[in-house]
Amino acid sequence: MERNEEGAPMRRRDFLLGTAVMMGFAHRVLADIAEGPFEVERTEAEWRAMLTDMQYHVMREGGTEPAGSSPLDHESRAGTFYCRGCDLPLYSSEHKYDSGTGWPSFWRPIRSSAIGTMEDRRLLRVRTECHCSRCGSHLGHIFGDGPQPTGERHCLNGVSLVFRTA
Repeated sequence: MERNEEGAPMRRRDFLLGTAVMMGFAHRVLADIAEGPFEVERTEAEWRAMLTDMQYHVMREGGTEPAGSSPLDHESRAGTFYCRGCDLPLYSSEHKYDSGTGWPSFWRPIRSSAIGTMEDRRLLRVRTECHCSRCGSHLGHIFGDGPQPTGERHCLNGVSLVFRTA
């Protein structure tokens, strides 16, 4: 039998109320993606028309593509990685490395102003979410376990990026 904080048996009504509150909290947290205004703004219909379902889920809803699913994880040619949502140059192949995580990883962006960051608590732990500073599209997360000189690992969803050779 479930018990409340005081150790008394939990009533069904209390359980349902607590569940509803948590679901509302989870919905709020899951909807917590970058908000504008941004230089490039589109309607939901415009985003859906230009993106696949997976791209939309990642870029506009803050989702994550499956590890190992992006061909950009193994891209090793010289070139630039652009935002799929607005074509802003984000990362250079010079700063890309194999993190072994299954996602394209970089130790820094081309310009720090190209990336916006915000606190992400979706997994009940604090992470640093990164998004395109021009259109707000979710790119991935930044962790502090990358190589020097920055010590950062920008762990990105390949579906958020477009690669062009130099």
